[in-house]
Amino acid sequence: MNKLLDLLQKRSVLLLDGAMGTELFKRGLVSGGCPEEWNVSHPDRVQDVHRAYVEAGSDIILTNSFGGTRYRLKLHNLQDRVVELNRAAAQNARAVADAAGRPVLVAGSMGPTGELLIPMGGMSYEECRDAFAEQARGLIEGGVDLLWIETMSDLNEVKAAIEGARSVSAEIPICATMSYDTRGRTMMGVTGAQMAQELAGLGLTAIGANCGNNLIDTEAALAEMRAAAPQMILIAKANAGMPRYEGEKLIYDGTPEVMAAYADRVRRNGVSLIGGCCGSGPAHIRMMRQVLDGLIPVPDAPPPTTPAASEPTGRVRERRVRR
Repeated sequence: MNKLLDLLQKRSVLLLDGAMGTELFKRGLVSGGCPEEWNVSHPDRVQDVHRAYVEAGSDIILTNSFGGTRYRLKLHNLQDRVVELNRAAAQNARAVADAAGRPVLVAGSMGPTGELLIPMGGMSYEECRDAFAEQARGLIEGGVDLLWIETMSDLNEVKAAIEGARSVSAEIPICATMSYDTRGRTMMGVTGAQMAQELAGLGLTAIGANCGNNLIDTEAALAEMRAAAPQMILIAKANAGMPRYEGEKLIYDGTPEVMAAYADRVRRNGVSLIGGCCGSGPAHIRMMRQVLDGLIPVPDAPPPTTPAASEPTGRVRERRVRR
């Protein structure tokens, strides 16, 4: 049963959550720490983040498993605990969703491995597929409603993740998003149109864009997807504006008003699944909910256009924020 499609029949637009990593930092995670390990060492704090988003109005929450493949976990010498940590991530989100008093779906976050596929790197397609299958197994055992492949740059890595997930469950709904960081393309040069054309026939429930270097490029990529595959359900989960460093602190200039206006724009452009990524917290999601529900006027807050002073956001996100 595809619970995502069922919920979309009841509500034409669903609200996602915001960032996970930055919220965990607020709760004590230190730079260089492993967010996924917190699923077992600090489940109360992870659940507190999920709960804050549900209370802000999220219809779908993503698990704290962005870096949950063996390749990412190896950085913390946790590569032998993939299934355990992903299972716990799903169970934490599941507990909050089930207590919400309304339908809230749990999406199993599956971020990039951080490795490059042959010939650009040393990881084979089969190794990549198997790593995602292992992660998917833990997430499904923990009770996710769907799998959420996100922040990808390489179409072949997306395809490996889909194949790995399908080897574990032929039925579970899968969504996939890529990050548009460099002049409207992913770091591997993929356009929105190319993504839609190559993934449209793989049985995904929805595709879209998340993270990204700015709202303008993300929305442009989504417009390309809509034109290339008008039948696909689209996802917009953009960063809160553009990042800049103030000393050691990464700041995003997208206020809740900016993100609420973005939510209205992408809804009017045919996007059905809308949320926030890096820099977005419960306050952003709450105002997005109010605008989408027509409770407050759409803010007059266009997307920031000041060039970012940092490296492309996708790289910042993978290294520092980890969703």
